[in-house]
Amino acid sequence: MNITSVSFFLFGSTFGLILRLFIQNNLTINLGFNIQNISIVNFIASIILGILVALDFHNNNILILFYTGFLGCFSTFSSFIYQLFVLFQKRKFVRLFLHYFEVMIISLICFCIGYYLIEIIK
Repeated sequence: MNITSVSFFLFGSTFGLILRLFIQNNLTINLGFNIQNISIVNFIASIILGILVALDFHNNNILILFYTGFLGCFSTFSSFIYQLFVLFQKRKFVRLFLHYFEVMIISLICFCIGYYLIEIIK
């Protein structure tokens, strides 16, 4: 890995982290049921990933900037796993499975929305 790739990674990861922290601390969405900000970040990351996959970048620096740097720090898989672990410790197994499937299904739907949105525009 050269210095240019490291620079792209650092820039993307810094921006991803700042945006994630901003959303987690400042965004509140009330749809009539409880959606945690960590889940919202994962849904947004899924839409962005769908868009990037549909755009089909071949430039290695762009891939490092967006996929590895930005989305790697923006999406919060470890926080999602921690949420599941807390539910597991509290023995709230039904809620654990519902939350797991909720996040997985909605994330997949968000990915498809991002992907097919770009495919339609192309």
